[in-house]
Amino acid sequence: MKKKKHLILYTLTTILISCFTVTSQTKPTTEPKIQDTAKIIRPNIIPLPVEDSIFTDKGLKLKPYKKNAHASYYSDKFNGRKTASGSRFNNSKYTAAHKKLPFGTRVKVTNEANGKFVIVKITDRGPFVKTREIDLSKRAFMDITKNKGAGAMKVTIETIIE
Repeated sequence: MKKKKHLILYTLTTILISCFTVTSQTKPTTEPKIQDTAKIIRPNIIPLPVEDSIFTDKGLKLKPYKKNAHASYYSDKFNGRKTASGSRFNNSKYTAAHKKLPFGTRVKVTNEANGKFVIVKITDRGPFVKTREIDLSKRAFMDITKNKGAGAMKVTIETIIE
């Protein structure tokens, strides 16, 4: 019985001591700053060609195709389906469908309401609505639209001469 009491008292004092022990506070070590290599400009490295681009149109030769054209975007149900060009459609890429422009044509599509633009690649045929000129992928459409709830907008279409 005495052994149990001593064991219980020892356990309780150990717990109390550990609860009330003041730990020494050490200053946090200063870690060396790691520089973001993506932001470093390296003039000797030739940049790789960009597949998807919405950032610049400088240096591009543009040929006007149509003003005041109606644009819409693909429904999510088309994700993963084959396009008329044979590639798989992906709503998160910068692609479009046009009735007449050749597959692979790069097109600058500018929203006339706010001046924002995207550069997309024609990979499919459509839209199959007479009043619409071009179907954009959802990503391209949402990047240039003024109202995220809209399903169509007026755009200017220019083809890129390469």
